[in-house]
Amino acid sequence: MGLLSGCGGSLTSEVVDLSTMADRTLTLAQSDVDVFEGLDELGSHRVTVTFSSAAGGRCTELREGVTATFNGQPMTLERGGVDGTAGRDVCVPTRAYYDFDPNIWERQPTEDARVVLQDGTHTVTLVMKDGKAKRFFSFQGPGAEDRLMRGQPYDFRWMPEGEIPGPITATLLREGGLATATVPTTQQEGTVSFNLLQTTPVAVHLLTLSGTAPGTVLECTGVAGCSASVFHSEERVVNVQ
Repeated sequence: MGLLSGCGGSLTSEVVDLSTMADRTLTLAQSDVDVFEGLDELGSHRVTVTFSSAAGGRCTELREGVTATFNGQPMTLERGGVDGTAGRDVCVPTRAYYDFDPNIWERQPTEDARVVLQDGTHTVTLVMKDGKAKRFFSFQGPGAEDRLMRGQPYDFRWMPEGEIPGPITATLLREGGLATATVPTTQQEGTVSFNLLQTTPVAVHLLTLSGTAPGTVLECTGVAGCSASVFHSEERVVNVQ
């Protein structure tokens, strides 16, 4: 979402009820980023819903009293409005987010994701099919998933089944190296395929697979429209031979 900016105190917030947002759109974006080692960055496993900007260059801020939940669990609500902490006034969008534990989601059954925002005047609901699910790439063989041979074809499938991400990318970073190399891939629905080039160095590498899948919105009420997407990326240590 773009940020409106102004000089000095030129921007002012218009405090609004949730019902005033009925002409906006609501976008759900899920980030599911798995790193091989080290601490997860803030927001790496997060579901965020963001309202579109108000028409006419207005900057709006939700009135206090609005609650937001993800499958019944409280979300962190950012009411939006003018933010001057960066040294100039910017208009930040209204959004809510929920940080999930990937280890817990991995063990739990898949569910639809239901986001509900409400106050005394209005209710906004967005339901995404199978939104509460841990995404991962399933190794399809042949051989061992941590030992890749140059010239050998390999397949990885986006999970859960049924979702078809946009172009899935694959990169390799040699142990101790600084430059990431893009691996040429082909894709058939949710399965990405590649052959390691013969010029790939024999060494330990970090293989990163990533892609974005559109979400299926099952329910959208209280706003003009809804959309959803899921970004997933994961790192794997592989021995290239």
